Formats: sequence, C-alpha cells, structure tokens
Amino acid sequence: MGWLSWIVLGLISGLIAKFLVPGPDGGGLIWTTVIGIVGAFIGGFIGTRIGWGSANALDARSIGIAVLGAVIFLVVWRIAR
Repeated sequence: MGWLSWIVLGLISGLIAKFLVPGPDGGGLIWTTVIGIVGAFIGGFIGTRIGWGSANALDARSIGIAVLGAVIFLVVWRIAR
C-alpha cells in the first residue's frame, strides 16, 4: 500500500473514529489523519495477533480494523491527557 493510500485510509478511519468517540478534540484534517494512521498501525497489530488480518488495503475490512485502532488510540490519548 502506497503512502497516498495510507493517508486516505487514515483520513477515513480518523473521521469515523472521531464521530464514534466524540469529545473536545481540536486539530483539523491533519490531526484526524494522524489519528487514523496511528489507528491503522494499532488495529493492524492487534488484528494480526488475534487472526483478523491487518490494515493493508483500502477496503472495508482494513477500514474497520483501522477504525478500531483509532478508537483505542483516542480513548488512551484522552485518558493520558
């Protein structure tokens, strides 16, 4: 998956995660994309360990895994802050 695909996956999953976990998050499009990209790494790591696969394409399964990771990242980020 190329870097442009990672950015698109990050933007989509970051938007969905911020919708699912509402809160006083600032930032804009870049921060949302970073949340999604980090979420894709977290979700891919967890998904690989439990046998779901990883976020390695721009399809529904990868977006779901990335959203799960982004939600986990947002919750941990808010607890840490």
